[in-house]
Amino acid sequence: MTNRPEVFYAKIMLFGEYSVICDSMGLTIPYAHFKGELSFLNKYRYTDHDFAIDSNKMLREYHTHLKGLHDKGELLCALDLDHFHKDLDKNLFFESTIPQGFGIGSSGALCAAIYQRYAQNKIRSQRNMKQKEVVRLKAIFAQMENYFHGISSGIDPLNCYLKYPLLINGETGIRVVGIPRNKFPGEGAIFLVDTGKPGITQPLVNLFFEKCQNPAFDKLVKETLIPLNNKCIHSLLEGKTDVFFPVLHELSKFQYEHLRPMIPEPVMSIWKAGLDKKVYSLKLCGSGGGGFILGFTKDFEASLKSLKSQGQKVIAVYKNS
Repeated sequence: MTNRPEVFYAKIMLFGEYSVICDSMGLTIPYAHFKGELSFLNKYRYTDHDFAIDSNKMLREYHTHLKGLHDKGELLCALDLDHFHKDLDKNLFFESTIPQGFGIGSSGALCAAIYQRYAQNKIRSQRNMKQKEVVRLKAIFAQMENYFHGISSGIDPLNCYLKYPLLINGETGIRVVGIPRNKFPGEGAIFLVDTGKPGITQPLVNLFFEKCQNPAFDKLVKETLIPLNNKCIHSLLEGKTDVFFPVLHELSKFQYEHLRPMIPEPVMSIWKAGLDKKVYSLKLCGSGGGGFILGFTKDFEASLKSLKSQGQKVIAVYKNS
């Protein structure tokens, strides 16, 4: 194990939120604007003192959870929990700029950092990983992140750990991919809209599961949502933007009509404006309920002008320069 802290980036799930639970495809990217690392609070560290103390307290509770799994023989990977505990006594905390509850992997980055520092015989991140190693990591990270969300797919910490775009296709079909940027329209962009408040993942995931118990909604998910989601991914990876944007518009419309509880009230009007004017398309980023909303556009300047006029804060994730 190394004492040098490693930085872990946030993640953005471009496509697959909720539908990936029902075996749709998913596409995630690392997002380097926000990041986190394990660090120690001491007299040489200038940081938010109260944040560090609260983080240390949270990590102690998480350590207790992991120790419980270990003692019951249920922990899926060997973690050096004694070393973890000693570090906690040295004021270990997770120094992070990733906003919690905003759908971009704050708990995922933490789980990746814990695994990186304390896992014994760890599976190391590399571009050409064996499929069985990726699947194994996903299972480990799902168990680690369950503590924060109740139910986790393991995708968020996996993406934070590997630091490459990932294409998810079922439980075992996960691979590193490239996204062809040179095929994006000249003024095209991917961006985030800040709703100004965090969301809470577990209640919304539970709500989605409840809605899926309704045969009519379950049919909508399987026959409409999943095909739209998968077609967005295929057309984006193939650089077919003439197909991508019309399908994305339909996906945005589906979420607006059928996943309204997940859309924060402050962005309902701008979401509808995007559907009506077709300058940009919005979709959920994570579970919704708050945090960030994800946007795509062929004309970033026009979208930025429109959204700012409606009082929205916009962060460009990617745009053609």
